[in-house]
Amino acid sequence: MNRKHLEEKLAFGILTGIALLVVIPTLWIIGYIVYQGIGTLSWEFITAMPRKGMKEGGIFPAIMGTIYLVMGTMAFALPLGIGSAIYLTEYAKQGRLSRIIRLAIMNLAGVPSVVYGLFGLGLFVLFLGFGTSILAGALTLACLILPIIITASEEALKSVPQSYREASLALGATKWQTIQKVVLPHAMPGILTGAILGIGRAAGETAPILLTVAAFYLPRLPRSVFDQAMALPYHLYIISTQVPNMPQGIQYATALVLLGIVSVFFFIATLIRMKFKKANRA
Repeated sequence: MNRKHLEEKLAFGILTGIALLVVIPTLWIIGYIVYQGIGTLSWEFITAMPRKGMKEGGIFPAIMGTIYLVMGTMAFALPLGIGSAIYLTEYAKQGRLSRIIRLAIMNLAGVPSVVYGLFGLGLFVLFLGFGTSILAGALTLACLILPIIITASEEALKSVPQSYREASLALGATKWQTIQKVVLPHAMPGILTGAILGIGRAAGETAPILLTVAAFYLPRLPRSVFDQAMALPYHLYIISTQVPNMPQGIQYATALVLLGIVSVFFFIATLIRMKFKKANRA
C-alpha cells in the first residue's frame, strides 16, 4: 500500500469518526425522548385543550400556535430572503458596498436569539403597536432566519453556471425572464435547503416568542393574527421549569410532538426539493 492510499484511508477514517460523533449522540437523544414520551402520547394529548394548570388534557393550542408561527415566519422570510439573494447575486454591483452588506448578513446570523426578541418587542410589539401577537412573533422569527435564507439562496444562485444565463440572454430573454425561467428552477433545491434550516430554527426558538407572542396558559385557539398564542418551545420550557410536580411523561411527549412537527415540515420541504431536482435533470 503506497503512501497516498494510506493517507486517503486515514482521512476517511477520521471523517467517519467525526460523523459518528455527531450522529450517534443525536440518535441517542431522539431515541431517549421517544422512549420517555411515547407512553403519554395519545390522540387526546394531541387534540385536547390543557386543563388544571396544564397537568391534564392536551397541548392542541400549543401545536396550532407553533404551526401558525412557522407558516407566518416562512411567509415573510422566504420572499424577502430570496429577493435579497437575487438582488445581491444578479443585480448588485460587486464592490465594497455589496461586501459590507454580505458581512452584515453573516454577522446577523450570529446574533443571539434573545437580542432578536428584544428587537421584536421594541419594534413590532411597542413601536408599530402589534402587541404580543402572532404577527409580531412571526415577524421577529422572520428577522431571525433571514440571514440563513439569504446566505443559502445566494450560494444556490451562484452555483447555477453562467453559461445558462448567457444562453438565455442570447435567445432574446430579458434579465428577469432569465432569472425566473432559468436561474431560479436550477437554484431551487439549494434555496429550499436554506428554508429547511430556517424552519428548524424558527420552530425551536423560545426567547424571541417569549417577548413577542407566547402565552403562559391559553386553553383556546387564537382568533386572529393579533392574538397571543401558546407555542410548543415556550410551553415545554414552562412545564419543565415553572410548573411544580409536572409528570415527566408530559414533558417528553411535548418534546416528541415538537420534533414530529419539525420533521413534517422538513419532509414536505425535502419532497419539494426532490421534485425540483428531478425536473432539472429532465
